[in-house]
Amino acid sequence: MTETEVPEDHPRYASLVTRHRIEEGVKKGITSKQGLIAQGRAEAFDYLLGERTLPSADRAARAAAATLLAADRPVISVNGNVAALAPAETVALAEAVDADLEVNLFNHTDERVRRIADHLREHGADRVKGMAGDGEIPGLSHARGVVDADGIEAADVVVVPLEDGDRAAALDAMGKTEIVVDLNPGSRSPRTADVPIVDNLIRAVPNVASHARDLADASHEELREIVDAFDADEALAAAEAAIREGSFETPAEA
Repeated sequence: MTETEVPEDHPRYASLVTRHRIEEGVKKGITSKQGLIAQGRAEAFDYLLGERTLPSADRAARAAAATLLAADRPVISVNGNVAALAPAETVALAEAVDADLEVNLFNHTDERVRRIADHLREHGADRVKGMAGDGEIPGLSHARGVVDADGIEAADVVVVPLEDGDRAAALDAMGKTEIVVDLNPGSRSPRTADVPIVDNLIRAVPNVASHARDLADASHEELREIVDAFDADEALAAAEAAIREGSFETPAEA
């Protein structure tokens, strides 16, 4: 069964579609096999969150949109799972906030970077960074420390989708403002982030883009007010509470 063959009335439709997208990503050479494991782990947390966007996550998405719109040089980092799960949505977000897209991989090969860049272009991207590799994130000994000098290295705001704790810490040490999308509120990445969005990537990315379009005409002062009013610790605590206090009962059973 392919993604297009999954019936939309199936109770696990969204979950099955994302699994197929990751599977196809591996077949296309854009997602690593380890990405399959990461997707399974994320899905477990999403199940505990009730597979919904919490009000706290929506507030975080709005703060993220304001942060990106107020930025001078925003960059959205893209790995294999992001490219497989939400390529068009990620491109749309970049357009909404005038951000660069940069491929950055732990399991790096030049061929994978090229494939992901091509995949993003197929979904509407005009330009994709990540192939120059003439910059660095100090303190990282693996391939994710290699970045473009005019991309992530020069950025003031970096969107770091999905779990990547050591890079999040290294970017924080560089003084970058970080927006992290992660379903695990206990992970190092969201706990390091200025704006942690504890939500499924496939919901969070279009939600941030939607908020950005709503805030497109906001003044810089209005954007700063939204950013300053956001409480990262409160967002993380709300997500943890939802996981700990949630129920497996359906609304009809409750």
